[in-house]
Amino acid sequence: MELSDYIRLLRKNWLTVLGLTLVGLVIATIFTLTRTPTYESSSTVFVSTQGGTTTAELQQGSTFTQARINTYVGLVTTPAVLDPVIASLGLSTTSDALANKVKASAGLNSTLIQLSVTDTSARRAADVANAIASSLATVVPELEPAVDGGASPVRLSRVRDAQPAAQPSSPNIPLNILVGGLVGLAMGIGAAALRTSLDTRVRTPRDAEQITNAPAIGAIAYDAKARERPLIVHADPLSPRAESFRALRTNLQFLDMGGRSSFVVTSSIPSEGKSTTTINLAIALADAGKRVALLDTDLRKPKVAEYLGIEGGAGLTDVLISRASVNDVMLPWGGRSLYVLPAGKVPPNPSELLGSRQMSALLEMLEREFDVVLCDAPPLLPVTDAAVLSRATSGALMVVSVAKTTRHQLSGATEALNTVGAKLAGFVMSMVPTRGPDSYYAGYGYGYGYGYQLSPKEQRKAQKRSGRIDEAAEPDLSLDDLGFDPRRDGRETGREE
Repeated sequence: MELSDYIRLLRKNWLTVLGLTLVGLVIATIFTLTRTPTYESSSTVFVSTQGGTTTAELQQGSTFTQARINTYVGLVTTPAVLDPVIASLGLSTTSDALANKVKASAGLNSTLIQLSVTDTSARRAADVANAIASSLATVVPELEPAVDGGASPVRLSRVRDAQPAAQPSSPNIPLNILVGGLVGLAMGIGAAALRTSLDTRVRTPRDAEQITNAPAIGAIAYDAKARERPLIVHADPLSPRAESFRALRTNLQFLDMGGRSSFVVTSSIPSEGKSTTTINLAIALADAGKRVALLDTDLRKPKVAEYLGIEGGAGLTDVLISRASVNDVMLPWGGRSLYVLPAGKVPPNPSELLGSRQMSALLEMLEREFDVVLCDAPPLLPVTDAAVLSRATSGALMVVSVAKTTRHQLSGATEALNTVGAKLAGFVMSMVPTRGPDSYYAGYGYGYGYGYQLSPKEQRKAQKRSGRIDEAAEPDLSLDDLGFDPRRDGRETGREE
């Protein structure tokens, strides 16, 4: 993952991260405030040896005390030292229980013993620390008698008495709250990372590019009113969404399909916006002066005639079974150089018709007569129609719905094209959200954010993979055999919306 991926992860899951951080802070605060405060007091004991007048004797005594200091530290928590303390202070506890509140330590090469006592009462903690120091000073000489029966060579002296603490040593409120917040933050980031790793939906062009190994050539922003105005390029040509289709039209020129210019527009699953994408792209191309042929090759659930408001009772099916000529059923639309061939009646064998030689011959002649041929085909996963038809065209354009299509579905659709040897020319991201880290303007737009424009680097990549669509060459084979002339007058039957 790159840095941008981590930033996107945090932006997308900031509520989860913030929520768990607050939970950590609340739990830490409640835990801290419900703890009983404890106080710590310390006293210091100095260990020395008695006797010795020469330097050698003094050095020998110092070495002896340093060697024995750890033994004296261990004596602090024994009943021999603590029982007298309990008796003198009248404590209602045992030596074992009191030992859990006492800590003793000595520094390296030092003859000072540090005694610390923790208690819920500051005064009692100080009294116990001082009492333990006095008891230790009494017990140690008794355990270290002189060899000749005289006084003990070891002497312990209290050099610092314990004082009642002004502030409790525990709980440490700032530290506990800080730790709680950090733990909550770590849990939030972990939950966000886990959620992202388990999310199999395609959300960015890079996700789709890694699966399809094809370039992203467009991104269409989500429009809640898309059902009300599906032909946005025609209905509202100045809208940002309409501009995104013109950007798609521009990016299409960087695809080199070997001199051919026919495309199957399909998707992995239904309802990803392939039909509206095909129609709006066709209108955008026609607005740019291209001669465009739009074929409704979805012979199962045709939508083109319904969206364009034209008669769809006769169409492609009738041409393929030789019941009608293209001249009779292909209609101009919208006062543009756009000609539409509806699907016609739904046949019982769509795949066979789309894979027939008649369909291939029709596409070849349309390619020579028109600048661009667009075929609106069914989704790839439910049926094989689009895969079969893609073999007869220059390539397929895959429409990928953001946050709806899963990686598995997109992989399956790509594999369906690869299986039949069809080429995936590129993919178009549809229903891109307009807000958030995956938004149309944040992650897809270049320049002023009006649409997905290929950056110079992406243009070079697209040209390497594909290249440019040649301007339509003079046809060496017309559609006269089918009785169709797209430049004739008097056939304007399309309804403008």
